[in-house]
Amino acid sequence: MSGVIALTVFVVAYFFIATEKVNKVKVVLVAAGVMAVFGLIPGAEVFFSEHEGIDWNVIFLLLGMMIIVGIVKQTGLFDFLAIWAAKKSQGRPYRLMVMLMGITAIASPFLDNVTTIMLVVPVTLMVCERLDIPAQPYIIAEVLASNIGGAATLIGDPPNIIIGSRAGLTFNDFLVHMAPIVVVVLAAFLLLAWFMFRGSFQYNPDRVAEVMALQEKRAITDPKLLVRCMVVLGLVIVGFGLHAIVHVDPSIVALIGAGVMMLVARADTSEVMAEVEWPTLVFFMGLFIMVGGLVHTGVIKAIGDWAIGAVGDNFFGAATALVWGSAVLGAFFDNIPYVATMAPIVEGLVAQAPDPDTGQALWWAFALGADFGGNGTAVAASANVVAIGLAARSGHKITFWQFTKYGLLTTAVSTAMAWLYVWLRYFM
Repeated sequence: MSGVIALTVFVVAYFFIATEKVNKVKVVLVAAGVMAVFGLIPGAEVFFSEHEGIDWNVIFLLLGMMIIVGIVKQTGLFDFLAIWAAKKSQGRPYRLMVMLMGITAIASPFLDNVTTIMLVVPVTLMVCERLDIPAQPYIIAEVLASNIGGAATLIGDPPNIIIGSRAGLTFNDFLVHMAPIVVVVLAAFLLLAWFMFRGSFQYNPDRVAEVMALQEKRAITDPKLLVRCMVVLGLVIVGFGLHAIVHVDPSIVALIGAGVMMLVARADTSEVMAEVEWPTLVFFMGLFIMVGGLVHTGVIKAIGDWAIGAVGDNFFGAATALVWGSAVLGAFFDNIPYVATMAPIVEGLVAQAPDPDTGQALWWAFALGADFGGNGTAVAASANVVAIGLAARSGHKITFWQFTKYGLLTTAVSTAMAWLYVWLRYFM
């Protein structure tokens, strides 16, 4: 009975989030409160449980990077990059989109997709403002490319860190098994993006001429501060890359980096904190609690057990269920808590595999489905929520369905390609 109530609360809340009849932050807070009143979340443990509560690693990673981005913004770097990108693309809409998507997709496997989005979206907002074109299509395309590109490595997408830890997979394992299909999917996505966004492309020759006449170097307002910030940001990125070696969580690295950057920039604390996307952080907390209710009452486990039980000893069928099931469920439940919940179930299935290669193939099927499913809806992955929050703050609102209509198509295409890849490489 508790599972039915938890699922009902989640579905009703999701309806209001999707239709945007009520502000999404208010929705998740009310839904989390209702689950607490009915005892559907594990009491105070919701603040401490790794799998049934708020994922503080995600929250503090976002907080740290928001502070860092806010300080870097003061140097004029984003305006410099915006002018540079506009001039390199000569203001041509699709060429500009490909350039921004390429930067995002290449950076995401090494920075993680959330960090990349927080760095690229401010640049995108500025270049679109310079060219007097709508920013929404470019931001959506970047997020979709980021979620695809981030799937290539252990640190590129948060679900991969969870899977790598549970399955004992290394950074190199992800490169060997995930990177090939990611490259192919990205190439297909470049063509798909032209098809999806072609009606949104605008070219304003007068504004392009103005931008082409600008000197991008003049956009840098404080060169000395920029150097100091770049040193700190570089060390933060190195810290992310050494996660598997030094075992320091990215959230800790981001917070330390934020503190150091505030010191070297001699930043005003109140001004920096005003740059933080507090509504986005609160939304994540509420969403984690909502999903925690589904975990605590056994809803997600029941769905996973049913799907796996339905395939029996057919391990290709199990891989198929993991690819498509993870893409669908990950799209609606946020792929981070979904992966954390399903990982033990997949581990049990892997233990029944006839050989290690088949068992590992199931992990890759799981990872591909969860990562590509992160594009499914506006709340399916952390990068999606962050990008929409940044866009809204700058007056470029992206609605739930505006994002989701592109995300669903991208997820369907990328998941189909991932399923074909799993079949050809591991089972054919």
